Amino acid sequence: MAVLKVKFTKTKRDKLAQILWILNWVSVVSGAILFSLGLFLKIEIRKRSEVMAKGDVNSVPNMLISVGVIACIINFLGGKICYDCTDINKFNRWKMVMLPYIVCTFCFTFCILVGGIMCYTMRNELEESLYLGLRDAIKFYKDTDIPGRCFLKKTIDALQIRFQCCGNNGFRDWFEVQWVSVRYLDMASRDVLDRLKSNVDGKFLVDGVPFSCCNPNSPRPCIQYQLTNNSAHYNYDFLTEELNIWIKGCREALLDYYTDIMRSIGITVLIIWCFELSVLTGVRYLQTAMSNVLLLGDPQSDSEGWLLENSFVETAKYNISVIKNLGKANQISSVSGINDPNMNVQTVNYGQETVPTKSIPTT
Repeated sequence: MAVLKVKFTKTKRDKLAQILWILNWVSVVSGAILFSLGLFLKIEIRKRSEVMAKGDVNSVPNMLISVGVIACIINFLGGKICYDCTDINKFNRWKMVMLPYIVCTFCFTFCILVGGIMCYTMRNELEESLYLGLRDAIKFYKDTDIPGRCFLKKTIDALQIRFQCCGNNGFRDWFEVQWVSVRYLDMASRDVLDRLKSNVDGKFLVDGVPFSCCNPNSPRPCIQYQLTNNSAHYNYDFLTEELNIWIKGCREALLDYYTDIMRSIGITVLIIWCFELSVLTGVRYLQTAMSNVLLLGDPQSDSEGWLLENSFVETAKYNISVIKNLGKANQISSVSGINDPNMNVQTVNYGQETVPTKSIPTT
């Protein structure tokens, strides 16, 4: 029994073909939107590539760009097919192409759904990439004279000012790295030498942060050094001075920024997927209805269209049997290749069974 069977008159078939022709052109625009969203996300990720570790964070934008290009091509072809379906003679030329086209469109529509879901599932990969990238960037903050790292200081400072954040997880991350270059340290100073000798790695560690961590909303001048020493500053308590520097870590700030972008993109992609699915459904009805017109032989007659010719269970069983038959055919061909070509095979009947026997080769 056919699934979701609908009866079409000649007028309804023509209207369906015309509507689908328009919708396919709209789908070309939606494909361009997918391409633009993927390109926008890729550019946004590349802007902060210096503070991201290499990973699969580009998988979502690459997926959207690829799906967008394929959408433009497939829907352009679908518009041409639907336009020709108003004429039975022109449809006859597309009859052999329609089913493969529908199968390819179904796979492409499924890829759109996957792309939309990926926008909501890549948060963990993005968080790990930001954590590792920011950790290394902060570590090399002082290396302004080393090629390949000389712009990291500018990148980190601009990042902390732009996103109102400090450090990787928080401002205390700056306490664990030497972020002041050796060229700006007075090696004749006893205080500097004591700090260099105070840890095993010989680093100049201070309980201070770069200027870009300062919060301009603070009512007092920004305190960058000796942040945890209350006695070093007048009327100061580092536990209550929340406005002095940014409290939020840059990993959290960037993660929220990209999450908002991908959430918006994901909603748009899912809306496009629903639209593409409706177009695919209409094309399937048009294909089955026009095929039945060819069987009837009268272009003016009514015809029936459906999504599946048989029920879901019967269709699944048929496809499984086809796959099994293909597997058996491969096994038989592999076994027949092992047989000796000089051996003659005879069959002997035993009741209802036929047993193959091998005869001795004749010389």
